[in-house]
Parts: sequence; C-alpha cells; structure tokens
Amino acid sequence: MSRLLVFQHVAAEPLGTLDPLIRRRGHRIRFKNFERHPDAQLNTERYHGLVVLGGPMNVDEHPQRTHLRNEMLAIEAMLKQGKPVLGICLGAQLLAHVLGAAVPRNPVKEIGWYPLHKTAAGSQDPVLAPLDDTTPVFQWHGCRFDIPQGAAHLARSNDCEQQAFRYGDNAYGFQFHLEMDERLIERWLANPAYREELQAAGLPHDGHADREQAIRAHTRQHIATMHAQADAVFNNFLDLVGRPQRRHTLPSREWV
Repeated sequence: MSRLLVFQHVAAEPLGTLDPLIRRRGHRIRFKNFERHPDAQLNTERYHGLVVLGGPMNVDEHPQRTHLRNEMLAIEAMLKQGKPVLGICLGAQLLAHVLGAAVPRNPVKEIGWYPLHKTAAGSQDPVLAPLDDTTPVFQWHGCRFDIPQGAAHLARSNDCEQQAFRYGDNAYGFQFHLEMDERLIERWLANPAYREELQAAGLPHDGHADREQAIRAHTRQHIATMHAQADAVFNNFLDLVGRPQRRHTLPSREWV
C-alpha cells in the first residue's frame, strides 16, 4: 500500500475533494499539520508521494516560519528521490522556489472563479489532459511563481500568466484550487481573515451586490464542471504514485 505525505498549513485549507479520492484508491495519508506542530520533523524516506497544500503565508516568510524552510528541504528530498510531488497554491510556490524560480506578488489578486487556459504543453500533458482548453477554476492568491528553468509551462489565466507547471515527469505546481467544493468555499467566505482579505482586494462584483455574492453565484454555475475534471486530473496524478522511482540531480541549496 502506497503512503502519501501531506503538508497542511492551516485547518481552513485541507485536501478537500482530493481526500476521499486518495482514500478510495487505497493510499494511506500522513498529515503534517504545521498550524499545530510548526516544528514537526519531516522524513520523506517512507513515503511514495507528497502533496503540499495552500495557506495564507508567503514563501518569503521562511526566515520567520521554520516549517517553510523544513518543507522546502523535504520537497527537495522528494524530487531527488524521484517521487511524485503536487503543490497547490502556496505548495506550488514552495515547489517553484525549491527549483530556483522567483515567487513575486501578482499584479492583482485572484479570488473567486477565473477562466484557466491551457498552453500547448498543457494540452499534451498526461495529468492535465482532462481539463478543457479553457475552463473555470477557483482561485485565491496574491502571489504567483515564475516557471522554473527546465519546467513545462502548462496553464495561464488572463491576470496571471503562470498558473501551472510540470518539472520532470512527476512534479506539478498548480496555482489554482481544483480541490474545492461548495462547503469548503463557504468555509473560506466565513473565515474572518479570508473575508478581510477579500474585502480589501477591491475586486469587481461581476454584476452582483458584492464579491461574496458573485463567488456564490459562480460556484453554483461552475462547481460541477470543475469537480468532474478535477477528479480526473487528480486520478492521473495519483497514477504516478508507486511507479518506479527515477532520481533527479538537483543543485544543492541553503534555505536561509
């Protein structure tokens, strides 16, 4: 039975729809919850894959948040061991940073539903294949990643050119949140810190009374389509878990 390691930064950002999918496939999940245990020791040797979830902190906070530095070392170890890695939002930014790419602020925040456009490489990618060439996805971010050197640029949005990449055969970074369901979106909209960020972002209401109302309306419109495609994408990624390992040579780095 394969074992997946999951890095969770805050209780508000769990695996979402990816959790039951992983369990149905028979994988065992080991969570490292850094909100509860910020100094958790991270040993990757016993695991067959890694999922790094999102969170409200940023990569440049790693000098003050020890767990971010430890996570980057663990991601680097998984890559060297040739094991599948999936980074979502902050997780994708950490993966990009480990691979030497910058993680700057995006010119505008993306919060809510936005069309995602696959690149030519994304259309040929075995994991992203189930996504339509243009499809609505849920976003919540203010930073972004540059595409790491040697990685394939897989997707973009109108307001954020860098939305997804693949490094090697089995390391993926997604800026967007395919794991969301309606209940989790409502949980974020009810979270005081997340609501404050949404209100301060000054985003358009898209014809609705406020941004929250717009997000709820768009969720009812798009959530079923995203679910169907997300399950297929996540299944394709999980197909990589347990395959023979192919080790990668990465440059040595100091996370200081």
